[in-house]
Amino acid sequence: MKAEISIALSSNPRTWPILNGTIQADNIELYPSTLHPSEMFWRQLRFGEYDVSEMSVSSLLMATANGDDRWVGLPVFTTRKFFHTEILVRKDSGIENPADLKGKQVGVPEYQQTAALWTRGVLENEFGVKPSEMTFWMERNPDHSHAHATGFKTPAGVTINQIPHEKNIGSMMLSGELHAVIHYIVNPNLVDRSTADLSNHPDIKPLFPDPRAEGIRYYQKTGIYPINHGMVIKREVIERHPWIALNLYRAFERANDLANSQRLAHTAYYIESGLLPEGAEAALNTPLLQHGMGANRKTLETAAAYSFQQGLTPRIMKLEDIFSANTLDQ
Repeated sequence: MKAEISIALSSNPRTWPILNGTIQADNIELYPSTLHPSEMFWRQLRFGEYDVSEMSVSSLLMATANGDDRWVGLPVFTTRKFFHTEILVRKDSGIENPADLKGKQVGVPEYQQTAALWTRGVLENEFGVKPSEMTFWMERNPDHSHAHATGFKTPAGVTINQIPHEKNIGSMMLSGELHAVIHYIVNPNLVDRSTADLSNHPDIKPLFPDPRAEGIRYYQKTGIYPINHGMVIKREVIERHPWIALNLYRAFERANDLANSQRLAHTAYYIESGLLPEGAEAALNTPLLQHGMGANRKTLETAAAYSFQQGLTPRIMKLEDIFSANTLDQ
């Protein structure tokens, strides 16, 4: 008899084969739900609705550090991005470079979220801007914040204000009450509430004039492509079916292989055209996302170090304390 497992995922090319049943996990019957990550993480952390789900790396580190042992990590990483390159600022704020963020009012959906963790980590370690040197305004209210489930407390020396219910990051950016925003989210879900299109507003600009160039610079210097979401399995499910972790991992590996093969099929046209600049073919053939501990240990250990540095966890969390033991050598 197959194990019947509920699973929550966001929708992207690497999860579609799992969601639509193209790829199936051995001896597992999956019952998938598709949710925006903001809502998914809140529902999973607060109510534990799913046997398996995507999970904020930062929230997983914090929850485990604070004694919440409901979850076992699976080294499947569905999204990654250079989050600090997405900082938006008001053009009249006087912010021209990262150092100018000192003393400014900065919006953030959720202080503890992984995108904000990475952004603050890069600002401090690359540009010398500490979290204590900015004033943060958090959009998610206590009822919809992840903080309730992870034991979050405002770190020493940091100022975090709550955005009132009648306002949001978008409205406060347009009114001038905020000077900058980290990881602006516009999406209809149960957690986030901003609606303004800041990216195309004449009063708003990106902090980094060429975000792509800054992402390349950071990667070439550090070798880190920040991970945002991992996966978790309920510990009670693992204890009942210890083999589930590896079977799920292998299914996601096959889904990732399929996504890569489809991507290469699309890029073959450009390769065959002969119009690509030198080196572009090699770049197109390089997988952007890999699962497993071997390919991602440095990035995960950096996230754990940032979490401790920023006062989100009381110690640097060991990956062995987070992820399923039988997946650590993958």
